[in-house]
Amino acid sequence: MTSHTTGEADEPALTHEARLWRDDGWTARVIKNEDDEGWAVEMIKDGEAEPALVGPWTMGRDKRNPKPLDSSAFNTLVKTASEFRQRQIQQQYWAQHQSLTVHAPSGPITVTLDIVADDDDPHAMLAAHDAAGEQLARVRVAPGFKLNTARANAWIEDDFRRPG
Repeated sequence: MTSHTTGEADEPALTHEARLWRDDGWTARVIKNEDDEGWAVEMIKDGEAEPALVGPWTMGRDKRNPKPLDSSAFNTLVKTASEFRQRQIQQQYWAQHQSLTVHAPSGPITVTLDIVADDDDPHAMLAAHDAAGEQLARVRVAPGFKLNTARANAWIEDDFRRPG
C-alpha cells in the first residue's frame, strides 16, 4: 500500500491502505460496525466533518477482519457516495425552494417560496411572477409558511398583501 503527500499544503496526502483510502477528494475508512460484529465503511468528502455515506463492508476470508480496500472498491464507493450526496443536496434545495403555478383571471401566475435558513434571522420570501417572468410581488413571510394552491390563490386575491 502507498501513502504520499501531494506537495500542496492544503491538500490531504494520498493514502492507499487496507482500511484507509484517501484519494480524489474522498476518504474511505473501514470501521468496526457499532451495531453488530461486522464492519462498515464511511465515505467522507474532503473538507466536510460528517460522512456522506456509511454502509456495511465485506468481511475478509478469515471471517473476522474486513476485506482490504482496493482501487476498484474505492472508485465504486466514490461513485455511490457522490450520487447519494447529490441527491441529499437536491432534496435539501427543493425543501427550501418551492414553486407552483395558479391560474388567475389575468393568466398563469407562478408563486415561489424561498426559505432563508439564517441562524440569526430565519425567514422566507414569497414571490409571484406572471407568464412573462415579470415579478408581480415579493413579501417576507415566516420560515414555516406553508405554500399550497389555496394559500397562493388567497394571496393573489388579496392583492399580494403580506399573509398574516
